[in-house]
Amino acid sequence: MGRQSIDFPGWLDDRIQHIETVLDQFLPPASAVPVHLHEAMRYAVLGGGKRVRAALVYAAGEASLQSGTAASAQVIALDHAAAAVELVHAYSLVHDDLPCMDDDALRRGRPTVHVQFDEATAMLAGDALQPLAFELVGLMPIAPALIVQATQLLARSAGSLGMVGGQAIDCSSVGQALSVEQLRQMHSMKTGAMLEASVLLGGIVAGAGSAARQGLETYASAVGLAFQIVDDILDVTADTATLGKTAGKDAAGNKPTYVSILGLEGSRELLKSLHEQAHAALLPLGPAAGRLACIADYIVGRDR
Repeated sequence: MGRQSIDFPGWLDDRIQHIETVLDQFLPPASAVPVHLHEAMRYAVLGGGKRVRAALVYAAGEASLQSGTAASAQVIALDHAAAAVELVHAYSLVHDDLPCMDDDALRRGRPTVHVQFDEATAMLAGDALQPLAFELVGLMPIAPALIVQATQLLARSAGSLGMVGGQAIDCSSVGQALSVEQLRQMHSMKTGAMLEASVLLGGIVAGAGSAARQGLETYASAVGLAFQIVDDILDVTADTATLGKTAGKDAAGNKPTYVSILGLEGSRELLKSLHEQAHAALLPLGPAAGRLACIADYIVGRDR
C-alpha cells in the first residue's frame, strides 16, 4: 500500500478518538478517592492533544508486524503502549508548566493543571500518571522478555538520560549561548527520546526484527528532532490561539532554540534534511511503513 492510497487524515482521526477512549478506560474514575487528584489526572490527559506519540506506536506496530495482521494480544498491547507514552507525555507537560519550571498558564487551549486546580495537586497528578504508565506496560499480554525490553526502553527514555535530563539541560541553559550540537543533544533527550520510544515500543510489541528496529530507530531520531524544530519555528510564527499555549514563550524566556541559533530559514533547511532522512530510513520496511511516512509529513507540515 503506497502513501497515495492511504487515507491518513481519516486514520489519524480514528487513532486520536481510539486512544482517547483507551485512556479514559485506563485512568482511575474521577469518583475514586482521592477525588480531587483523579479529577486533575483526567483533566491533564483527556480532551486535547495531537496524540502524535500514540499514533507513532500504532503506525510502527503496523509497519513491523511479521504476518501483516495483528493478533488480538498485539492489538491490546499496542493500546497499552500507546496509552503509556501519552501518560508520560501528559505528566511531563503538567510538571513543565509549573511555576518552578516554565510557569505557563495555558496548555492545549485550556488553563494548565496548576491553574485549574493548585500547584500541589498538579505535582501529585504528574507523579501519579508516571507509575500508571509503567503499570500499563507491565500488563501488556505479550512475552515477558518483550515486556522487560519495553519497560527498560520507556524508563530510559523518560529518565535522566532522556526526557528529564533534557529538561534539566534546558532549565540550566536559559540565557546561555549553545552550539547547534549542544542544542541537538538537549532536544534529542527532552523531546526526541519519548518520540523515539513511541516508535520503538510499537516495533517491540509487533515483534520487529533487528533490521526493522534499526530502520525505526533512524526514522524516530530524525522525526524527534524535526518535531522540536517545528515547535521552535511555531513559537515565533504562530499565535497563542493556534498553538493552544503561550506563543513567544521561548524568546521571552531567553531560551536557546534552533531559530535563535540558525534563524528561520536555516531551521527550515535543517527540517527539510531531517524529513528526507526519515523517509529514507523507512525504505527497507516497504509499503507497511506508509503511515509512518505520513506522520513524518504531518510533523514537518505543522510549520506551515
